[in-house]
Amino acid sequence: MRRFCTAIHFASLFAASAAPAAAQSAIEVGVLECRGNTAAFIVGSVTDMSCVFRRSGGAPEPYGATMRRIGIDIGIAQDVAVAWAVFAPTRQLAIGDLAGTYVGGAASATLGIGLGANALVGGSNNSIALQPLSVQGQVGLSVAAGIASLELRAGR
Repeated sequence: MRRFCTAIHFASLFAASAAPAAAQSAIEVGVLECRGNTAAFIVGSVTDMSCVFRRSGGAPEPYGATMRRIGIDIGIAQDVAVAWAVFAPTRQLAIGDLAGTYVGGAASATLGIGLGANALVGGSNNSIALQPLSVQGQVGLSVAAGIASLELRAGR
């Protein structure tokens, strides 16, 4: 149990510090909202999601995403909804510019209804930060802490 608490503490500290550091010289350009289902495998999980990027003052853009977590991840299949504030070096993002791979810390706990957070950095030249807008909402039974990667694909 102590190792688990230490892992959650580490992941939450990493999540809290990774994206804000990258976002210091960036501009908030919109919100990325994703929904999907998770399959956990004790030492990791995979979540397939459908996402929408809501650009400040622009039309919504669809994305497909796969989030993979490595670390402690014990649970049963669950529904996940998450929203990130998107920070980029410029407001002039073209359609599909969010596509790419993001990496960061992740932590969550669920008993019926649960909470989690994922702070991620990546995309074009690792210049885009996905910062938790609010905590992740999920339904199921699980506990997880570790490193997360998000593969974001345009136009799904």
